[in-house]
Amino acid sequence: MSKNITLTMIKPLAVQQGFIGPILAKINENGFRIAAMKLLWLTENQAKQFYVVHKERPFYNDLVKSMSSGPIVAAVLENENAVDEYRKLIGATNPANADAGTIRKLYGTSLEANAVHGSDSDENANIEAEFFFSKLESF
Repeated sequence: MSKNITLTMIKPLAVQQGFIGPILAKINENGFRIAAMKLLWLTENQAKQFYVVHKERPFYNDLVKSMSSGPIVAAVLENENAVDEYRKLIGATNPANADAGTIRKLYGTSLEANAVHGSDSDENANIEAEFFFSKLESF
């Protein structure tokens, strides 16, 4: 089976709290290869565009506000079954419900500030990776 990708974002509160290093270490320890990575600050419009799939959901405006509140780290991760394996590593969306040792349990503080984003499908992983990275920026 060939390797595939997923996209992660270390969210603003986790960046502010100094969790970039520990989160990246956990990602590496679990066999993921970082194929692309950058630190950036999403504008409100960029956050709206990225999360447009959730536009009709009640949490959309809070999500946009949160994701544009400070710098994030966006990264393309490569591994066998990358999407599924990364979703196991990050845990449930709500850190209170996440399994012990998962990234969200270790570094998330609430449903809204759950430390990281992870793609939910192979198709979305490719769309999300292309949102942040050109072909020249991914290795």
